[in-house]
Amino acid sequence: MALLAMLAAASTQAQGFDWNTLSQLARTRAQAPYSANSDKLPADLAALDYDQVRDIRFRPEQSLWRAEKRSFETQFFHLGLYQTQPVRIHEITPEGVRHLSYRGTDFDFGRNTVDAKAWGDLGHAGFRLHYPLNAGAYKDELVAFLGASYFRALGAGQQYGLSARGLAIDTVGGSGEEFPRFTEFWLERPAADAKQITVYALLESPRSTGAYRFVLRPGTQTTVTVHARVYLRPGSAPVNTLGLAPLTSMFLFGENQRSATDFRPEVHDSDGLMMVTGDGEWLWRPLQNPRQLVVSSFAMQQPRGFGLMQRDRSFANYEDVEARYERRPSAWIQPLGNWGAGRVELVQLPTPDETHDNIVAYWVPATLPTPGEPFEYAYELAWQGDTQQRPPSAWVTQSRRGYGYTKLSVSEQALQPQYVLDFAGPALEALPAGAPVRAVVSADTNGRVLEALAYPNPATRTWRVTLRVERIDPSRPVELRAFLQHQNDTLSETWTQLLLPE
Repeated sequence: MALLAMLAAASTQAQGFDWNTLSQLARTRAQAPYSANSDKLPADLAALDYDQVRDIRFRPEQSLWRAEKRSFETQFFHLGLYQTQPVRIHEITPEGVRHLSYRGTDFDFGRNTVDAKAWGDLGHAGFRLHYPLNAGAYKDELVAFLGASYFRALGAGQQYGLSARGLAIDTVGGSGEEFPRFTEFWLERPAADAKQITVYALLESPRSTGAYRFVLRPGTQTTVTVHARVYLRPGSAPVNTLGLAPLTSMFLFGENQRSATDFRPEVHDSDGLMMVTGDGEWLWRPLQNPRQLVVSSFAMQQPRGFGLMQRDRSFANYEDVEARYERRPSAWIQPLGNWGAGRVELVQLPTPDETHDNIVAYWVPATLPTPGEPFEYAYELAWQGDTQQRPPSAWVTQSRRGYGYTKLSVSEQALQPQYVLDFAGPALEALPAGAPVRAVVSADTNGRVLEALAYPNPATRTWRVTLRVERIDPSRPVELRAFLQHQNDTLSETWTQLLLPE
């Protein structure tokens, strides 16, 4: 009887799954050499082109949890073309863990002629969760996990834009970027009327493994609480740049970098990097589409938050009836616990069009974890729309470069560029009439500030700053900073811009 009881207990434990189970799996995988999943697709599936793969669609009536009429549903992405490495997906139920096998009958293959029955348990490319974000009668797409460790989510009224990742390795500073990928997922079956859902994921790459837990809470602002426990593989090549909580976006052109040929005023998924340091300073760095790779680092102790933001929410500033860039979400990251010393790193790459992501931002800890030992951290990731994180005082509403009418020649304008900044916020609205406001502007050793003026903008009832700077060496960049001050009080966030070399 005692032996039977022990066997029953062992069976129950084998069926269960929790955070410690996943963490132990990640630790065990880290001790072994990396083994990539096979990316060899069946011949008839591998032969499909882009349009043919797009013709494969999941049948909504086959959604996981639809029959039980739960608030969340799950649909799956099919393998093909760019998505060639399968992921394993499981459901965590009160009865234990159930593997969700690939079933060809779950998909409508459109006009494609393939033999899905011969493929067996092919696996899936990824999955998406659905939830009634905008109307109770329809379950909107809430979050998608697809490709490497990428995922992206939506709040009410939003449209997909930038993406998040589980981990970034050597985006810069190494011999080439390594893309860790989620190889296995566990979906916790939600209650019928659940307002949140939990997803577990196992991350693997040649130099890392990781256990990840995502708790998603949908709403006007959809929030994802991420808990990660990462292991670097002992004996693998050293990691140069370990990027935590990475965000990936696109910036083609905008108010500070206009296009001479495109009818649209702006094209971007994000228009700036916002940060708040451990000392409470708010920073705003407008994004750019550079001619070559540009990396900016912002060192700080214990960051309070950072994110790639889409501040501009007006359709008139994009004029794109299909892309609807004004509906793209901002992604704001708030660290949980002590992240210690490190830096926020912004990577900006050149892109010829809007189909390529060229912006990456992440946190780099000052000290790399010891290989084989757990490195644990947590954060909240908020997908925000019209209502989004702002500094409590005042912030930049637009940042434009250029001149109106001027007697300066084109070459003189290039050597003495001018910026026009608008600031708004409660700290400015609370000022008495006639209050003296000063623009505090500084440049690094390669720049000389020639003009810095602050004055009210009567058209918008905000404050405007006009600044002009002289380049000393045109072949080198210039780092600029500007904020508003009243007497000894700082009134606004700090605008920080990198004037790129000519």
